[in-house]
Amino acid sequence: MSGNVHYLRDKGGETEKLTVNLGFVDLGRIDLLVKESFYSNRSDFIRTAIRKELDVHAEAISKTATRHTLDLGMLDFTKADLEDALASGTQVHIRVIGLARIANDVSPELARQTIASVSVLGALQASPAVKTALADRIR
Repeated sequence: MSGNVHYLRDKGGETEKLTVNLGFVDLGRIDLLVKESFYSNRSDFIRTAIRKELDVHAEAISKTATRHTLDLGMLDFTKADLEDALASGTQVHIRVIGLARIANDVSPELARQTIASVSVLGALQASPAVKTALADRIR
């Protein structure tokens, strides 16, 4: 199944919204940089700062991902992938840093029969019914 891992670009089209609490002084300093056109807006500054910090820790992230046998990027599971796993009698363990997607045509029954565990650091996209069916397996 590792053939369906896609490595994400730094500026992927899909994003997750986060809420960040900042002190007034830090927020004012960011606003000053935006006003002086160093950044297009607050979000641009925050994304840039996060990417720089992730670059600083890139080696540690890579080593940790390897140690925990996590895929890095986007992992897609189609109905055909899971039907193949069912036919071969294998269980799927989803372990990813990034985005794991279970196709919308995957039934809750097929998901329960084939997916043994789900560990996602990032985001899991699946139908609400599949997420409910796998609730006891998502960590």
